[in-house]
Amino acid sequence: MSRSLLRTKPLVEVIAETDEEGRRLRKRLGPWDLTALGIGCIIGVGIFVLPGVQAAKNAGPGIVLAFAIAASACACAALCYAELAAMIPVAGSAYTYGYATLGELPAWIIGWDLILEYMVAAVMVATGWSAYLVNFLRIIGIAVPQSIAASPWDREPGMLNIPAVLIVAVLTTILVRGIGESSRVNVAIVVFKLAVIAFFIALSAGHVKPANWHPFLPFGVSGVLRAAAIVFLAYVGFDAVSTAAEEAINPQRDLPIGILGSLAVSTVLYMIVAAIMTGIVPYAELGVADPVAKVLNYLNMPWASVVVSIGAMAGITSVLLVLLLGQPRILFAMSRDGLLPPHLAKVHPRFGTPYVTTIGTGLIVATGAALTPIDVSSALCSIGTLFAFVVVCAGVIVLRYLRPELPRPFKTPLFPVLPAAGIVACAVLMANLPWTAWERFLIWLAIGLVLYFVYSRGHSRLSAELSPPSPPASPTRSS
Repeated sequence: MSRSLLRTKPLVEVIAETDEEGRRLRKRLGPWDLTALGIGCIIGVGIFVLPGVQAAKNAGPGIVLAFAIAASACACAALCYAELAAMIPVAGSAYTYGYATLGELPAWIIGWDLILEYMVAAVMVATGWSAYLVNFLRIIGIAVPQSIAASPWDREPGMLNIPAVLIVAVLTTILVRGIGESSRVNVAIVVFKLAVIAFFIALSAGHVKPANWHPFLPFGVSGVLRAAAIVFLAYVGFDAVSTAAEEAINPQRDLPIGILGSLAVSTVLYMIVAAIMTGIVPYAELGVADPVAKVLNYLNMPWASVVVSIGAMAGITSVLLVLLLGQPRILFAMSRDGLLPPHLAKVHPRFGTPYVTTIGTGLIVATGAALTPIDVSSALCSIGTLFAFVVVCAGVIVLRYLRPELPRPFKTPLFPVLPAAGIVACAVLMANLPWTAWERFLIWLAIGLVLYFVYSRGHSRLSAELSPPSPPASPTRSS
């Protein structure tokens, strides 16, 4: 197939663009920074909210299996991510990989999809952070007026969700000031919330009653699959690791460590906490926004509940920080390729960060968090993540066959079985999401395709490279 039809960008050009003056992100992240980045985004809502809700509504004690199924699909995708990230250590995550393997249009679809995924997830997490803060302040005797702690469309309406706006503003400021500063903040939060989770496990593990695990699958296998499709959102963090690839000091070695390490640590903790929850509290009683605190209150340990509430706030803070870090880098990569307006690809001359896209993301997320009710659809985020993972797995297969000579510092094992298994697993989970998620996803995709053919295709750098040079003007005849 000719390059004009495939419209892929050679890998050498993708990587060379990172050396252009004024478009270069600073390399400051090591393997621990990248692993903490993944843990920071993975462990949050997935431990402090989703296990209880999904156990009560879909999976019962089988929520442990739901996390295992979601993790298995993620593991296949994570191994593919690690191969491509080591080959293409450039900002942009699945968008960049799609551009270099499948072509410009699939890359645009992935990038457009990731924009929705990160934005909606960040709005949802910021709103959840506000709810935890208000609840914590209420516990210690400080009442926050409803008018400044809820959106106009909440069940108990307010005017604006001010705490959500403030946390987005603070984290956006940290992110503009530098990836090093952002990473240090994230590492500190990760260490604290892991300590809180260990504290919860140590306090509660001895109180598990195996009888509460029967029946193990009260909603059947279909319920477990529905829960797995929803909790899949909890694993989006390792995608965020790859968005920071361009800022990794030794990406060929450290990116696979960060991606696979964060996934492994998070999966083990998810399954342990989910088993403890359903082993102490009957699953039907876990459908609350703070199931970890519910377990400790059930054990008559309100003092411990306060500690865990603080840990939950810290956990959600790090998730929001990484979401606000990943989104600007995807926009930055798309702008650098000409698919979005070029002024978005500006790097701060002092801090070396994509400050235009970071500030823009912060403004949009803050506005959404101020006005959006707490029940923003997590399913919409999940479908975007699953679609991106399908494309990454397909990209590994395509590159192995079309460009077998390329150096691969890390190789996905059991090729092509694992990439194919990743595609099938993600497709099965997508099929188990509700129709409303598909409907919104398809509407967003249609808008993106219109924008691509109206603006992005004609303005992309690849179009300029493929366009034939204009013929010289004919000389005018003198009179």
